Amino acid sequence: MISLIQLEYAVAVDTYRNFAKAAEKCFVTQPTLSMQLKKMEEELEVILFDRSKQPVIPTEAGKEIIEQARLVLQESKKLQQMAKEVRNRLSGELRMGIIPTIAPYLLPLFAGRYKQEYPLVHMKVEELITERIEEKLQKDQLDVGILVTPLHNKAVIEHPLYYEEMQIYSHRANPLFNKPVIEVKDIASPELWLLSDGHCFRNQVINLCDLQNMESDTLPFDYAGGAIDTLIKIIDKEGGFTLIPELAGLDLKGEQKKQLRHFNDKIPLREVSLVYTRQFAKTRLVNSLAECIKKTIPQHMLDTSRGILVEWR
Repeated sequence: MISLIQLEYAVAVDTYRNFAKAAEKCFVTQPTLSMQLKKMEEELEVILFDRSKQPVIPTEAGKEIIEQARLVLQESKKLQQMAKEVRNRLSGELRMGIIPTIAPYLLPLFAGRYKQEYPLVHMKVEELITERIEEKLQKDQLDVGILVTPLHNKAVIEHPLYYEEMQIYSHRANPLFNKPVIEVKDIASPELWLLSDGHCFRNQVINLCDLQNMESDTLPFDYAGGAIDTLIKIIDKEGGFTLIPELAGLDLKGEQKKQLRHFNDKIPLREVSLVYTRQFAKTRLVNSLAECIKKTIPQHMLDTSRGILVEWR
């Protein structure tokens, strides 16, 4: 059977019209090259080159065979390139958990783009609180989580993605709305709406200004939920204020945008990361996901030095 190596040798001799030069370009000895071409001629029962001429020239039959050999070698290179692309192509299932205070604002930014860039990757997304994500990661029921770090959990690896500002959303009748300078101590108020227990953003707000023992009889009712958008609607109707993450603030439109306020004494930040366990084998998937997310996030949110990180654990 004719080999690709033999085809390469035949093409090289035709190109350089000299056995010694062809052998040099093919990084073999001349006897090796000559022997392989002889075997090829015997296999085909055709003489490829007129060795009596100087420089060497192909026979009439040899011209047709060498022309076809060039085509075969070109197609062979295409196969190699295709195989390389397949090896480097990301595919498979990516099971992801994401916390409720991130999911509504981050998923629409990157999910569609990631699917376009990596069409063979099937993402399965669950919206879960942090503790459930950690539990499922360690039971191999999830591949990766998107949540707020640091976790201080040695069983998982944290891959920071971005740092979003904790901002104030206030009713227009609330004193904070017209306050020219807002400091962290100003939010220690009974008019502060919080998410329910179990949500890391609630803990961050409490830790930000030491609200552990604060109780409020001022609010019209107790809210036990994890939806920031619901809190915003409650505030618009009932009054008071809350803190929201920066991506949620970017979603506000029209008059609601004017109800957004920032701290003047410091910029509190929360760190959002990809997390996965040490035995997770899909490293390339994690890296591709992180890269895609960072491309969709406003670039200033990649800079941790612009504020102070607020931990929640």
